[in-house]
Amino acid sequence: MDNNGGGGVLRHSNSSRLSRMSFSGEDGRGAQARAAPGAGGGADRPMVTFARRTHSGRYVSYSRDDLDSELANSELAGGGGGFSPDREEFLSYHVHIPVTPDNQPMDPAISARVEEQYVSNSLFTGGFNSVTRAHLMDKVIDSEASHPQMAGSKGSSCAVNGCDGKVMSDERGQDILPCECDFKICAECFGDAVKNAGALCPGCKEPYKATEMEDLVGGGADGGARPTLSLPPPPGGAPASRMERRLSIVRSQKAMTRSQTGDWDHNRWLFETKGTYGYGNAIWPKENDADNGGGGGGGGGGHGGPDGQPPEFTSKPWRPLTRKLKIPAGILSPYRLLVLIRLAVLGLFLTWRIKHKNEDAMWLWGMSVVCELWFGFSWILDQLPKLCPVNRATDLAVLKDKFETPTPSNPNGRSDLPGLDIYVSTADPEKEPPLTTANTILSILAADYPVEKLSCYVSDDGGALLTFEAMAEAASFANMWVPFCRKHGIEPRNPESYFSLKRDPYKNKVRSDFVKDRRRIKREYDEFKVRINGLPDSIRRRSDAYHAREEIKAMKRQREAALDDAVETVKIAKATWMADGTHWPGTWIQPSAEHTRGDHAGIIQVMLKPPSDDPLYGGDGEEGRPLDFTDIDIRLPMLVYVSREKRPGYDHNKKAGAMNALVRSSAVMSNGPFILNLDCDHYVYNSQAFREGMCFMMDRGGDRIAYVQFPQRFEGIDPSDRYANHNTVFFDVNMRALDGLMGPVYVGTGCLFRRVALYGFDPPRSTEHGGCCSCCFPKKRKIKSTVSSGTSEETRALRMADFDDEEMNMSTFPKRFGNSNFLINSIPIAEFQGRPLADHPGVKNGRPPGALTVPRDLLDASTVAEAISVISCWYEDKTEWGQRVGWIYGSVTEDVVTGYRMHNRGWKSVYCVTKRDAFRGTAPINLTDRLHQVLRWATGSVEIFFSRNNALLASRRMKCLQRIAYLNVGIYPFTSIFLIVYCFLPALSLFSGQFIVKELDVTFLTYLLVITLTLCMLAVLEIKWSGINLEEWWRNEQFWLIGGTSAHLAAVLQGLLKVIAGIEISFTLTSKSGADDENDEFADLYIVKWTSLMIPPIVIMMVNLIAIAVGFSRTIYSEIPQWSKLLGGVFFSFWVLAHLYPFAKGLMGRRGRTPTIVFVWSGLLAITISLLWVAINPPSQNSQIGGSFQFP
Repeated sequence: MDNNGGGGVLRHSNSSRLSRMSFSGEDGRGAQARAAPGAGGGADRPMVTFARRTHSGRYVSYSRDDLDSELANSELAGGGGGFSPDREEFLSYHVHIPVTPDNQPMDPAISARVEEQYVSNSLFTGGFNSVTRAHLMDKVIDSEASHPQMAGSKGSSCAVNGCDGKVMSDERGQDILPCECDFKICAECFGDAVKNAGALCPGCKEPYKATEMEDLVGGGADGGARPTLSLPPPPGGAPASRMERRLSIVRSQKAMTRSQTGDWDHNRWLFETKGTYGYGNAIWPKENDADNGGGGGGGGGGHGGPDGQPPEFTSKPWRPLTRKLKIPAGILSPYRLLVLIRLAVLGLFLTWRIKHKNEDAMWLWGMSVVCELWFGFSWILDQLPKLCPVNRATDLAVLKDKFETPTPSNPNGRSDLPGLDIYVSTADPEKEPPLTTANTILSILAADYPVEKLSCYVSDDGGALLTFEAMAEAASFANMWVPFCRKHGIEPRNPESYFSLKRDPYKNKVRSDFVKDRRRIKREYDEFKVRINGLPDSIRRRSDAYHAREEIKAMKRQREAALDDAVETVKIAKATWMADGTHWPGTWIQPSAEHTRGDHAGIIQVMLKPPSDDPLYGGDGEEGRPLDFTDIDIRLPMLVYVSREKRPGYDHNKKAGAMNALVRSSAVMSNGPFILNLDCDHYVYNSQAFREGMCFMMDRGGDRIAYVQFPQRFEGIDPSDRYANHNTVFFDVNMRALDGLMGPVYVGTGCLFRRVALYGFDPPRSTEHGGCCSCCFPKKRKIKSTVSSGTSEETRALRMADFDDEEMNMSTFPKRFGNSNFLINSIPIAEFQGRPLADHPGVKNGRPPGALTVPRDLLDASTVAEAISVISCWYEDKTEWGQRVGWIYGSVTEDVVTGYRMHNRGWKSVYCVTKRDAFRGTAPINLTDRLHQVLRWATGSVEIFFSRNNALLASRRMKCLQRIAYLNVGIYPFTSIFLIVYCFLPALSLFSGQFIVKELDVTFLTYLLVITLTLCMLAVLEIKWSGINLEEWWRNEQFWLIGGTSAHLAAVLQGLLKVIAGIEISFTLTSKSGADDENDEFADLYIVKWTSLMIPPIVIMMVNLIAIAVGFSRTIYSEIPQWSKLLGGVFFSFWVLAHLYPFAKGLMGRRGRTPTIVFVWSGLLAITISLLWVAINPPSQNSQIGGSFQFP
């Protein structure tokens, strides 16, 4: 029985025959029912939620009608009688006992810590029309969890008879025992002993020396209570709720400025301080009358320095966090000039081609001209956005000085950086190995960012127990890996990559114990990998054992009930069992009702609870940490496992839906104002990457930046990069160029978002652009300056209007964001915390320094239960999630559409290229996998072109060149139609003996030479300002033709089918697993997996090879050989074959494995077909072979 007296804590025992109940009411005459947390946006409702547990261990919810039927069938007596003895299922409900003199509530600070300890050890499940249930887990994995933050960490049970509670523990996981006899007692029993048993210890019967729990619990590292920044209590004396405390932080930060611009309000300073006028109208305080208060808790940028003087006299010179590095004029000016020259030559060439027709082969001329016109248009769309490339640099020293250095507004030097929520998405443990995901999570947990400001959320869209236990194993291994990285400055902080480095691991390492520590960590990691690899068999064996036990029990019960009757075989659904001996609520290995990939409850498990606010330093050889971590912070960031609810009949919107579920759940639990999303195979390669991205967000003008996109870098690519997997031309040329406009496009991973930008709000200072010269002459948008006096300060900066200027009213938020009050109230807090510092007059819409040094609240059960509610399958119904809010639905490439919507509202983005790669991932090096990846991207582009997200329909807030860039994103797949025709033209020319021009005259060859030379010169200059090399550029050109003749064409056909016939496009998940050949790192490269996408390139190669042979044969046996036409056709055929060379190598597989006879027969086949063509259509009156050679 829960006697906390008003906590509203969701409690469940893991016993199959006992449901814990608690009672509450305003007086003793009646009981007031309370809805389960999360049932309706965090609000209490006069209803009782019931559930029953089946024989298999599942909880089944009841509606009111089902409940009445169940009560009638159970013959429930009117005065609280018992159930029928035939039934073994009980109803579970929650009520609370009123506060009485004998039942006083526990101190809020202590009860909050007790509840957080309970929350971190509970698995929360729930969803549509079901109970939000917290299952207290004795253990999460089979191995022992030693870190005190980890779920299922070992803890002592209360020694009082009849109590199954856990003993309170400190930050290091040590038991807090109030008596010297070390009698183990939980906080609730300790309170009962103090109040009802004369403060005597139940063990030794001696009186307690300390009778207050807060005297036993130390708040700081030195064991003493740590002073916290308290907020004023709300009116009425009632305890403030979690959200009220958050909102009060925003309301209490009143700067001594006219606005948030940082302008000094002299009159207000004179009125609220003891300052007087000095000589020269200067601000001068009275002697020995300094105001050291820092301007009211950091308000207004800390007005009043150490001597009570304004910062105009005492502050350091203001320094920016980022710099824009322009491309040298010696490279950029010739580049732009060449673009103009090639544009003019291209126009003249196309004009000449249209005027000079080939009367002998009009069909050949017509097809070639149409294709060339499209290629010219496509080149313009691709080239114009590249006219303004930029490079950027960050200054991490300035970031540390501004946000982590003691100042008058932050005397303790606590980190004033904003919170950061990191999302890792995975969907299928078979295609995305759990070991890869675990390594990504370890690199995040070890990143160099304030631990208390970092939270990691893992989205398992498959609901697999394998992923769940792999994440728990990763959290357990982080206990040693993260402090090891901090102690020795390890880079990269992905253990698999670190131990696979081919360079000297001891370079620049000076600590004498590094060799010993590395050897021990390497052994621990090898054991960790073995445990991860053995999880599938371990789960299967465990499930088989529990299933056999359940079958034996069922057969025993059936025999007892049937007596002498014949007993039929008992069939029980084969469940998947967790380590604590209970059913896994997600997807089972053998799918069953409500336990399939598309039908399971929502799951949230706090793997690592939020860390303490102060550093927690390790020691020498602590239990669970055999290494010496003295003076090393051993805290770990919060880690949460999330699997959203899925039910039949709902469109779950694939990855975009999973990301939106993470946005909502993280807003309820941690509410970091910034979000970073990573694919499960992209890990943190640079531990400073988060700080580099934050430099842009916190710099002057950073409040208008929606996201910071990092380039994608890949490992495991073959040295020759046969299929352009590195994609350096896109990431180092196109993206840098877009950074000079409104910013790069969002590419799906490695992107740091501003949370309010994802919510669909407008940027603070919008600018409209009209006409072709909008990039040079922007026109400011007229925004109403009149703000209602009733508009609160925290909502003044929140605007959501694409076509009007009306202020947003928070009363309309439920229609947009759903009915969760937790989520809605978190929006203005995220907006305020995401503002840059108001430490410069040029900083608009800033926040005062020191505002984010307040410790964050502890997790409670109602918060996690609310998070369960917002990830349910029904929550998005009749809201704007996926339409205007969050990741946008309706496209396979939801990333590009989401970024486009932000740019369309006027937001900017930034491209952050770090000296050391920020993130690294894997890419498919197999030809078939690569083609399917390109097919997915191209299909999404076709969907964008035929949707309302077409750049032709963009708003006036988007710059002209940015609009052209997005237009090219939607149009480029259609180039495949013209490209395939153009690839067949050389063969048709050789077969017919004609050419695209009547004759190869000097004019045509001159145009062709100039166009080719300008293209090569542009490529050289792009290489100069982007940093790529010539081979990478050539590989990109080759795969452009390979993808254009295969995947892009299929994407256009699929897109047209979807638009015209409504046929949906199936999404193929790109495999992240390696090949089975462990001896060859690039074994996947040589695997030939047939796909229909290979048919067009194969046909093009065969036709061109045969055409070359036919052309030579005709020319040799002709009476008057046309060598010029042969030369033109052969030249263009070789151009096509040179681009398709990597594709041909991919078809041949591994070198040495393709039999020589294949090449011999291929040559003989080509010769035979050529001779057959000559026999069918022999040259007329040929007297000699060859004839004369004519060339203009």
